[in-house]
Amino acid sequence: MIVFADTGPINYLILIVEVLPALYGRVAVPPSVCEELGRARAPEAVRAWIARPPSWLEVLSPSKMADVGLARLDIGERDAILLAEELRADQLVIDEARGRREAERRNLPCIGTLGVLAKGAERGLLDLRAAVDLLRQTSFRVSSEILDRIIGNG
Repeated sequence: MIVFADTGPINYLILIVEVLPALYGRVAVPPSVCEELGRARAPEAVRAWIARPPSWLEVLSPSKMADVGLARLDIGERDAILLAEELRADQLVIDEARGRREAERRNLPCIGTLGVLAKGAERGLLDLRAAVDLLRQTSFRVSSEILDRIIGNG
């Protein structure tokens, strides 16, 4: 099982390619991430997707309370880290640097949006160049050099 932190990674993956169930089977998100995906500022396609979530998406609430190490994180990241710890998730999908550092400090295996795309390409589930081209058309922020390096390795 994989757990998503915050809306960014799942938002971009929803917009560009349907690779999550093939890679991970079950995907979990905390309710706070669902709420963010359904906000008016989210792309229409994302709002429609979360309004009728697929069967492979599980919405689960963490059972423990946040500790001081999570105090500076957004609610989605905080809840996802708690959920990933609780579920002993295979991976936590997280792009934001502060949240990723905290997750790694807790020994949670992390992967970002680009890592998910690269993994999908390795398994023959997507064309990495085409996926990165689509990602460039979103609000995803990363340097062109990094994207070019990913494509070069894909």
